[in-house]
This record gives sequence, C-alpha cells and structure tokens, in this order.
Amino acid sequence: MPSSEPSTDIVVERTLIQSSATVTAFPTNPRTLADVREEVAQSLALRMITKARTVDGVRIGVHFTFSKKDDGRFLRLVTSHIRARLPSSRYLFAIATTGASPTSRGTRGGARISNALVICGSDEDDVQRAVLLASSKFLGRVDAVQNTGTLLAASVRHIGSSYDDVALWDVLSKSVRSPIDPLLPPPGSRSIDQLLSDARSKLERMTPRQAYDALHDPTYPMPVFLVDIRPASQRAREGGIHGSLIIERNVLEWRFDPRCEARLAIADRYDLKIIIYCQEGYTSSLAAASLHDLGLLNATDIVGGFAAWSAAGLPGQIRPPSTISDEESYQISQPSFDSDDVIDGI
Repeated sequence: MPSSEPSTDIVVERTLIQSSATVTAFPTNPRTLADVREEVAQSLALRMITKARTVDGVRIGVHFTFSKKDDGRFLRLVTSHIRARLPSSRYLFAIATTGASPTSRGTRGGARISNALVICGSDEDDVQRAVLLASSKFLGRVDAVQNTGTLLAASVRHIGSSYDDVALWDVLSKSVRSPIDPLLPPPGSRSIDQLLSDARSKLERMTPRQAYDALHDPTYPMPVFLVDIRPASQRAREGGIHGSLIIERNVLEWRFDPRCEARLAIADRYDLKIIIYCQEGYTSSLAAASLHDLGLLNATDIVGGFAAWSAAGLPGQIRPPSTISDEESYQISQPSFDSDDVIDGI
C-alpha cells in the first residue's frame, strides 16, 4: 500500500470546513473555501517535509492524497509551501492525487480518469532526471505533461497503487544520488556470492540421498516434486532424472505461484515440497529462494545439483510418492513446460 494516509487529508479538510462553518455562523471575519484549501495545503506540505527521507543529503518524499476539485492547482499550492519552508535546502518531492476527482465522478461511456502528479525540487537537474526516470515507470498512462524546469505537472491514469508508490520512491532516490565511480559497487548492492549466501540462508537444502528418500517416502507429510530447471541444451548434453518436472528457470515462478493463472495444476497450495536442481547446485539455490518470496516456504534445492546426484550413483528415474498410476506419473513427468512453449514471457 502507498506510504501515505489519504484519509488524513479528508479528516483535516472536513475539520477545517466545519471550523469555517462555525465562523460563518458567527460572522466576524468569514473564511472562504480558498482559506481552507490554503490551510490544508500548508498542513500537507509540513507533513511531507516531516516524513521525508534523506538520500545523499537530499530530502525526498512521496505522498498520495485524495482527489479534490482542480487537483493541479491544489498540488502546485502544496509545492509553493514546500518551497517556502525549505528555501535553502535541496529536496525532491512527488505528490499525486488518487481516486476519481469531483469533476469526473458520474462520467459515462468509460471515460478515462486521470489524476494529477507533481514532481517538484530545488535543483532543476534533479527534477529533469526524475522526469526521465518517471517516463519509463508510467508507460501508456500519461495523458498530459507540463515541465517547467523545477516542477513537473502531469496527468496520469489510475495512479495510487503500491507499484506507483514504490516506483516513485525509486525515481526520487536515483535522481538525487551523487555521481559514483563506475568501477565501484553502488551502495546497497550485493555480489553474487552474497546473493547466493542470502538465498541459501532461507533454505533447508538436501543432499541427493535425502531428496531421493523424500521422493520415495509414502508417509512424507506433504506433496513432493523434483524440478529440473536446466536449459534444454544442458539436459541433452548431461542427461537428467526421469520423473522430474522439467520447468526451465525463466518460467519457474509463473508455474508455481498459486495466485497465477499460468500455474501448473499441481501448484494449488503453499505447502508443496519443491526440490529444485540445476547442474551443480548454484542457480537452483537462487530459484528456490525466489519461490520462498512467493510464499512457498518448503521449496529447496539439491546440494551439488545433478552432478552430485550422478556421483552418488542414484537412479536416473524417480517416481514421486502418490496414489496415481504409473501411466499418469509418466505423463506428468514429460517436458511439457519447456521455454519453447512459453508465450509472452510466461
């Protein structure tokens, strides 16, 4: 979910409107709707500054607020208050409205509903970098753009999802980072050895013998499947284990995510014991950790991969513990899920 709390804006605005109504009931210095909007804009600007993060000495922040009448003008009002409160500081903020605006509610005929997005900053270079990066995040969703150097105002369709929140934070963070030596690893990056170590820390890895025993144990407490993720050329050259599911690495997550329409029929639960192997047990660790991210917490891999299985003298054929017939077991083990059959990346 987006990091902001749009409902707070409604509470603030309603409070101010009620306060305005009270003053009107006892007129001394009646407040106008413009006065109320001014106070709401000030409050929102202060909230953004207070909750801002700092990246390389630059304040950045992303905020979503419910759509109001004349969104663009309201967001520009917010940016003017940010500018007034940070006259000598370097900053970069993104503000967007969500939901249908009052002027678009009740429209018919499937009319497109666009929301306002404003990116403002103290440094023109920061803003222009953000413009370039943001353009790749909202492909096909931008209806109009006004770029004035230190302020970008755009109309973006259906903005406000968790993707949009993460995307805007990424845009701002990358836009304000100080130049780095291209030969040095960027802050926060990890080497492949670190990635592999982190992946394996999630797994209960199995030796070839342990994997074989689990696959042939009729009392194992959950369904167990052996998955070969190697490319076809490697399988043809090195051989394989008959009875394993052949699901190449590039489609693995789509085939086993129970929430995905492209999943296998067997991938309808989260407690599956998915034992992955590659040739030597490196790629398989990264693949199994990726399945953990999907919620498949019993996924693991074979230490040493297919090479270790062969070196251990284990059979080149397995039959998963099941009540299905030999013929049905053979059918499910066939290479029906090679990447050659994949359409549009899945």
